[in-house]
Amino acid sequence: MSQQLPDVQASRPEVSVGLNRVGVTGVEKLVKLDRAERRPIVLMAEFEVYVDLPKWRKGIDMSRNMEVVDEIIEEALEDRHVRVEEVCGDVAERLLGRHEYTSRAEVQMEAEYVQREATPASDRQTQFTADIHAAATANGDGTHEEIGTTVTGMTVCPCSQGMSEARARETLEGLRVDDDVIDEFLEEVPQPGHSQRGHATLSVRSAGSPDVDLEDLIDVARDSMSARIYNMAKRPDEDHMTYESHSNAKFVEDCVRSLAEGTVERFDLPDDAIVTMKQSNDESIHQHNAHAERVAEFSSLKEELRGDIRR
Repeated sequence: MSQQLPDVQASRPEVSVGLNRVGVTGVEKLVKLDRAERRPIVLMAEFEVYVDLPKWRKGIDMSRNMEVVDEIIEEALEDRHVRVEEVCGDVAERLLGRHEYTSRAEVQMEAEYVQREATPASDRQTQFTADIHAAATANGDGTHEEIGTTVTGMTVCPCSQGMSEARARETLEGLRVDDDVIDEFLEEVPQPGHSQRGHATLSVRSAGSPDVDLEDLIDVARDSMSARIYNMAKRPDEDHMTYESHSNAKFVEDCVRSLAEGTVERFDLPDDAIVTMKQSNDESIHQHNAHAERVAEFSSLKEELRGDIRR
């Protein structure tokens, strides 16, 4: 007869303290998401899965976490899943069911998403890469899911641009150019300002699955900065990006407000959905970087923007 191995994880720990998160990280899986009448999205994703642990149990059944992740991802490859956050939700709910001693399960996923697009002036085909993240938490009150993205763009400092404009006006006045001509010139030709590579993050979390299309989320994030950037750019594209960004100069704070405005205009979310908006700029003339963020319920954003319209 084979000897039954002891279940060490189920024994009492020497120190009776509960833990919020115990699990596995760095779980790499290929995820395929079907879309109606369009080619599927294929992601090389990395998962983190956790459950909580009561103070009276020494450890979790670590192999069960891997087993559940494998099961759900394989089902996502075979069955029809259209949202990455739904995959995370499935994993979290199954984790909760498999670990009878837990009250909360959490799943996080990160991946790179590649979009095909055309350059803005030369109309050449290229690709754009966005970082996407999804998450889900399951407990006795239900499942909350989150979908988000971080994209890269370009910003131009309005303050620096204002100083350049003042210098240009002074120079033109010294050349005895009429004020009307100066005004028209400065209106048509945006003056230089120091530029930054910006990183916009936008995510939505709600009970169940947020009714948010991933590509719409990416578009809102990209359009929140001074200008979009492109992987490949011919000279006309470089000129387009330079002109567009300087015509739309934004502080880091402006970018977050643009994220809020774009979210309210583009999406119809539950009032209690949590929207996270962040902007970080890699400064070109400073050793430090700039950062701004806002986390708010969707209803609060709508109310603030309506108040802004009334004013």
